[in-house]
Formats: sequence, structure tokens, C-alpha cells
Amino acid sequence: MKLSFHGAAGGVTGSCHLLEVGGKQILIDCGMFQGSHELDEENADHFGFEPRDIDILLLTHAHLDHCGRIPLLVKHGFRGEIVTTDATRELTRLVLMDAASLQVEDAKRKAKHHQRKGAVPPAPLYDVPDVLESLERFGRTVRYDAPIDLAGGVRATFGNAGHILGSAWVLLEVEDQGTRKRLLFSGDMGNREKPILNPPTPAPPADYVIMESTYGDRAHKSLGESVEELKEAILDTLERGGNVVIPTFALERAQDLLYFLRELEEKKELPRFLSVFLDSPMAISATEVFRRHPEYFNPETSHLFHDGKDPFTVPGLHFTRDTAESKSINHIRGGAVIMAGSGMATGGRVLHHLRWNLWRKESSAVFVGYASEGTLARRIIDGQKVVHIYGEEVRVAARVYTIGGFSAHADQQELLDWHRSSGSPAITFLVHGEAAGRAALAKALGGRVEEPTLHASYSL
Repeated sequence: MKLSFHGAAGGVTGSCHLLEVGGKQILIDCGMFQGSHELDEENADHFGFEPRDIDILLLTHAHLDHCGRIPLLVKHGFRGEIVTTDATRELTRLVLMDAASLQVEDAKRKAKHHQRKGAVPPAPLYDVPDVLESLERFGRTVRYDAPIDLAGGVRATFGNAGHILGSAWVLLEVEDQGTRKRLLFSGDMGNREKPILNPPTPAPPADYVIMESTYGDRAHKSLGESVEELKEAILDTLERGGNVVIPTFALERAQDLLYFLRELEEKKELPRFLSVFLDSPMAISATEVFRRHPEYFNPETSHLFHDGKDPFTVPGLHFTRDTAESKSINHIRGGAVIMAGSGMATGGRVLHHLRWNLWRKESSAVFVGYASEGTLARRIIDGQKVVHIYGEEVRVAARVYTIGGFSAHADQQELLDWHRSSGSPAITFLVHGEAAGRAALAKALGGRVEEPTLHASYSL
């Protein structure tokens, strides 16, 4: 039995693990690299394995760094089955269609630049037809804690990871040389204090654990403290006459923020005249998917639905789907909370809102999620005084807030608690995090811990 790692290393995120056992090849996630490097080359590079040889792909959740290279996998010959939860299947369609559209637009912009130089214009990694082709590979959907049999005598169980809607950890039980072994893949683990979803379920016993380490070196602030910080950031910005720009992940973070804004308004802790813009077609569509899947909600949120209340509706809320509506927001000088993607400010509509507001001392930029090294969000958080947006120098005069308690990822203690319930695994592999996070988590875990590099393989 061989386990290899084909996601990214260092400060670049991206999840892709390959298990070879009994003549079968099982891929767990196939994510796009996101982070500190120019991404096109890394994402277009060879997978480190032959896509046509993969028998099945198990998808833990719908974030781009876990599903974003699936269309490329299919383009290069993958003809196996993709297995995941029903909510992940719906959200993955949104994520991949959005990614394809952005890549096509980006390729068009770069083509003009290359043509002026007489160079060959780049092609997008994939386009909408490629996404539609890849969606044909989705087969069975799974329920939490209901084992399914895969090829080669492998059994898979998906459990609630509590990260985003439909997210899962995956336990694989395999026969290898006459012995039964259990491999546990965490996917991305959720923060237990999240407001909408049920918290992660404990890890089952495992011989090997492959675990994320995004926040392996820190503890989150409490959710109550974070909501209070958000409220104070909004009130302070309104008093100064500016706008609040929140780079927002379309899946989970946008819905969480709507949930908290509704709560604050119901408690009369925000002014009635506040305008809230969710300026993200994907986040709007994702919110509709959330509404279709209340079975994933925790009891409190479920009760809201049963009482006829929409947890994602805020007075003064505007859903802006089309480009003209988005551009009109730039004429608003104050009194607005603007949520737009991408969450790390690597692209999307939030770049326009930052360009129009970062230089204004009246406005604020509020970061409520993880920002990889090298991203625009990280540069602003780290205190860079001048940034480049669409080739233009923009002075950072706005007030910058970083609120960590909204993270969809588990912090160090939550990761340790989850890992502890897996028993005493022979090896724990730490992935999906920066060096400091992995090192701190490895020290706290004890036992044998490996930090695999890109394309590293282990015989188990």
C-alpha cells in the first residue's frame, strides 16, 4: 500500500492525496494551488500521477483548493467516479463554473498584453465546457456515517467535518497483505463555534491520520469576541463616514456573516439605515444551496427555519448579481458594508471595492478569514502601505481589522482534540498549512509525525 501527496507544500494551499492499494488508485481531493506563487504554472503542471489510472475520486468538500483541478483531471484522461455528499456536489458545480469563467476572463486580459508583445497568448486552465464534462463524472452521493464499498475491497465512510456545508472527513478501511488498515483523511476541520452547521464529529480510530494544519500554531478568539469586534468595526467606520469592505469566501463565510448581521440587527445593535451588499453571484447562489439543505444545520438554525425565519436575511440587504449593480456600489461614499470575493483578495469583485476604499481613511477593510502568504489580503494584513490592484498603486489609508474567530478552520486545540479520538496512529501526516503551523502542531501531537513534501510517497 502506497500513499502519496500531490497537493502543494509550503505557503501554498492545495489538497490532493493518492492511495494505491490492491491494484486500485483512489484519489482524495484534487485541489487548485492557492497562495504565494504565480498560480498558472503550478496548476497547469503535471499532477505527479496519470489521471487515466485513477479509479475513484473522493471529494471532502467544495472549496477550490480541494476541488479546483477536477476539470483538468478529466481533461487529462480521468474516467472514474467522483463520490461526495449531496451538498458538496451542488456547491462544487458553483465553484468550478465560477473558476472557469474567471480563468477565461483572465486569459482574455493576458491575451491583449501578449499580443502587444507579439507573444503567444495563454489559454485558460479550463473553461465552462470542461467543467460540464467533469460534472458528468459525479456518481454516488453519500450520507454521513453510512459506509460505502469501493473497488478492491475498500470501504469508505464520510463523517461530518463541520467546515462548510456538506464537508467531510473520510475514513478508508482497506485490506493490505492480509491485514485490515484504517486511513483517516481530515479534509478541512471546522471550528466548533460556527453558528450554522453542526460541529465536527469525533475522529474514528485509525492506523494513519492525514490531517490539515492551517491553524496548527494558534488559538482562535471566541466567537462572541469576534462578533463584538465586527460590530465595533462597523460602528466605528460609520461614525467616520466610510464603508466597510469585507473580502469574503462565498461558501460558509458569507452565510455566517449574514447570520451575525441579522442577529445584531435583531438586538438593535446596528443602525437601521445600514446598507449591506453581498456582491458575489457565487455567494448568492451558495446561500440558496444552504437554504435547500437544512438537514446539515445545528438545532438553533434549524429552529429558525421551522419558525419561518430566514437566518440569512438582513434588513437593508442587497444581492448584486450583475456587473452594473456591482459598479454602482463604488458611488456609495459611506454607510455600506460590502462583502465580496475573493476571500484572500486574489481576484473577483472585491478588488474593485478595495481600490475604491483602501486609500480613504474613513473606510475600513475587515479580514475575517485565512490569508495565504503572498496574497493581497496577507500583504494588507501585514501592514504594507502601498499595494498594487489592477496595475495601479493604491495607498492603504483605511483602517485594517483582522478578526480571527470567524475562521471555518479548527484551531490548534480543536485539531488536537479531534486527533486524540483517533487513538494512537502509527503515523500522522500534516498537510495543508504553512511551516510554522505544521511545526507547532507536530510538536504538540508527539509520536511519529511526517510533513510530506510535494509528490512525496510513503509505503505503509
